[in-house]
Amino acid sequence: MKTSGDRLRALLRECHLSASDFAANRKVTPQHVNNWFKRGIPMARMGEVADLLTVNPRWLRSGDGPKHPSDSIDEACRESDYNAEDVLVPLLKEVESSHGLGQTSVAEAPGRKVRLPLRMLQAMSIDPGDAVCAVMVGNGMDEKIQAGSIIGIDRGLTQIIDGEMYALEHDGMLRIKYLYRLAGGTLRLRSHNSAEYPDEVFEAKQLQKQNIRVLGWVFWWSTLNTRRRPVSFP
Repeated sequence: MKTSGDRLRALLRECHLSASDFAANRKVTPQHVNNWFKRGIPMARMGEVADLLTVNPRWLRSGDGPKHPSDSIDEACRESDYNAEDVLVPLLKEVESSHGLGQTSVAEAPGRKVRLPLRMLQAMSIDPGDAVCAVMVGNGMDEKIQAGSIIGIDRGLTQIIDGEMYALEHDGMLRIKYLYRLAGGTLRLRSHNSAEYPDEVFEAKQLQKQNIRVLGWVFWWSTLNTRRRPVSFP
């Protein structure tokens, strides 16, 4: 599989998903998907496609690295390597809902765990039972959090403090945003990459209608630099 289009075609076969159904899910025409097969997935769509199919964006783009975002983490979290001073916390992901094609919900990924230092959680007064992790998808928080980074979320802290970073479920999507409270129960969502992603404002009725809820406060993220430049060796 030499291109992202080849990998996309293979993933759809694995998921028993037709190109037409996938196109409907992404709200594009089947011809668009056929073009992606031939020419590769557009960079602007890479993150959302990787998230939907639960694969690493880097692997989907270039074939490099682990296929699944948490493969390397799972390897490090084998029970034989388990340290009593560490905590294995669930990994959240978007899963296809039973309500119909294209609908998703945020749930714990079966068998997927991330190992975090217990001492770190205790220092931040985070109950280990409230700690979960997720994989950053897309470039909405670029320069702060790179796509593919692992994020730590405290589900015990959902009260909004203006300007803090939170994980949200938005109509089945997992999103990471800065939040600000406005009058009348209105909520402002802000991306770190505000040049590409302008602020979103939702009134109380819209929050309810679009099933927007705060999952927890983002307390930690791994550091990845996906913009590595070629290095010349003498």
